[in-house]
Amino acid sequence: MLDAERPTDLMSVVEHLTALPVEPTRAIAPSYDLVCWSRLGSTYQPEDLDDLLEQRDLYEDADGIRPMADLALHLAEMEAWPRWDETRDWLEANELFRNEVLDVLDADGPLPSRQVKATAQVPWRSSGWNVDRNVRMMLTCLLARGEVAVNGRAGTQKKYDLAERVYPSGVEAVPLERARAERNQRRLRALGIARAKGTELPGEPIHVGQAGEPAVVEGTGGEWRVDPAQIDRSFEGRTVLLSPFDPVVRDRVRMDQLFEFEYVLEMYKPAAKRRWGYFALPILYGDRLVGKLDATADRKAGRFFVDAVHEDVAFTRAMTKAVDAEITALADWLGLALER
Repeated sequence: MLDAERPTDLMSVVEHLTALPVEPTRAIAPSYDLVCWSRLGSTYQPEDLDDLLEQRDLYEDADGIRPMADLALHLAEMEAWPRWDETRDWLEANELFRNEVLDVLDADGPLPSRQVKATAQVPWRSSGWNVDRNVRMMLTCLLARGEVAVNGRAGTQKKYDLAERVYPSGVEAVPLERARAERNQRRLRALGIARAKGTELPGEPIHVGQAGEPAVVEGTGGEWRVDPAQIDRSFEGRTVLLSPFDPVVRDRVRMDQLFEFEYVLEMYKPAAKRRWGYFALPILYGDRLVGKLDATADRKAGRFFVDAVHEDVAFTRAMTKAVDAEITALADWLGLALER
């Protein structure tokens, strides 16, 4: 959905991609909005996505924003969650805590996590930033299990509610293995080409099992899986600014092997150690990833600041003109004055 002929319908974009990323960083715009804008252009407005969520045409789980019609493909996975003994043990030890969280949501939901007041019997153990964030971790677990659901947002903060108030009643789970095979097939249709297996990342999976047909990509080792329907399709590219969490680039290994494009998200690095910027956007030109845009949206100042355009290859005049036009289009869509 990044060729010259843009899609025109938001629902068809989400259905084709199978999921939008839920990463909410607003250095420019949340990734779910950037992914939609990169496909639809200026006709897309964030309110369109809010409307589909409110109408229950879409739903948000721990890994993505998805068509509600696909819920049946995820229910069996929810029922089987978690796969890890440590998390299962923590939930079993906190049955009273779980019930208290559900009671609060029953009485007062939907609520952001900071407004859910409940006490864990056993604290969440973590050496990272989740230590002692017991309510948030319980809500994350219950969301993955399908016991609670996201019911709106307060800014970028999820609002949690009982799942029965969000998900339609009477939906029967597709058996687990059949559901996984179907989801793999849909994911491959969205990606075109992917690995059968590999490292698991947070969010929507990036691998596709035995979906599609085996393929070999020259210059890379091992077997790929390809969607046969994609092989003979014509492609006329355009210039696109991508979210760092866009399906095209989220699998950094795939990105490097297919596009020979080096990229690291540097928002967690000290400023002095960044090469490309806090939330640099990969630049797609036709069928090549050619650079990164280092920019920031300052909504209070009403400005869209462009700090740098990093060229991985020397831009031609045509490339510079196309990239500049896309930067201007992004600033206009954000409703901000462009500062370069």
